[in-house]
Amino acid sequence: MEFRELECFVVLSEELHFARTAERLYLSPGRVSQLMRALETRIGGRLFERTSRRVRLTPLGERFLADLRPAYAGLASAVSRAKAAAREVTGVLRVGFLATPTDVVTGSVLAFESGHPGSSVELVEIPLSDPFGRLRAGQVDVAFTLLPVDEPDLATGEALNRVPYHLGLPAGHPLAGRVSIGAEELAGVPLIGLDGPAPRGWRERAAPTVTPSGQPIPQAGTVATSQEGLTQVALGRGGMLFCTPTAAHHRRPDVSFVPVTGLPPSVLGLAWVKAAETAAIRAFAAAAAGHALRLVAA
Repeated sequence: MEFRELECFVVLSEELHFARTAERLYLSPGRVSQLMRALETRIGGRLFERTSRRVRLTPLGERFLADLRPAYAGLASAVSRAKAAAREVTGVLRVGFLATPTDVVTGSVLAFESGHPGSSVELVEIPLSDPFGRLRAGQVDVAFTLLPVDEPDLATGEALNRVPYHLGLPAGHPLAGRVSIGAEELAGVPLIGLDGPAPRGWRERAAPTVTPSGQPIPQAGTVATSQEGLTQVALGRGGMLFCTPTAAHHRRPDVSFVPVTGLPPSVLGLAWVKAAETAAIRAFAAAAAGHALRLVAA
């Protein structure tokens, strides 16, 4: 038996008027009639007497209403409490981040926790080679990621920053002392890429296989994390692309970071599983977007 049928029955028994019942339930009068016919079919008898002038309960309807009211009141209260709980922003929100908890990440966390004192954030590092696995496994609720995301089951928030790429090179590399490197010059630098199960588009952004003009870029093996990549770079196995904040965070004497011109920017945003969206996730996305705006204005 459907809750909507029982709800309609209780309201109609109070109003004894199809139009007013429809108005209270945001339904059409025809839909109210349809629900009552379905309920009467399930019961096996008439619950209302209908004439052109009035509607009233039959003896069966009065008996059914008396028996139903306590259970219906409890059920309606449970639904109301569940709806209220779904709107609450409380508890622990697990937030995934890639490689480096930059100011965009930590600032978003602080903004969210400041605006929602009943909530706290648990930060979880996500491997570059598997950006969405922990989301889909329910191990994190929302994750910082590179945009755009072409995954039908995932929703994304606003762009939180747009920054250039830097190329990580061994300190002694001929290009390491350059002020910048053009994207076409990547054709002469073997790039370290990412292991699976990262989607193909994700891997292509981390280590493009061709320059903007179509020249092939040699590949220099794959890694799962940025730390693995930095180690390979320091050993002279190849170069690796990093967004500007990550490059700044990982500066070290055996690796040089050189700005790359001519590539689309690295765009950071949030992603979450559409079917698992909650009020807390929406609130975190709003807090992150607000923090990003403040960073731009600063």
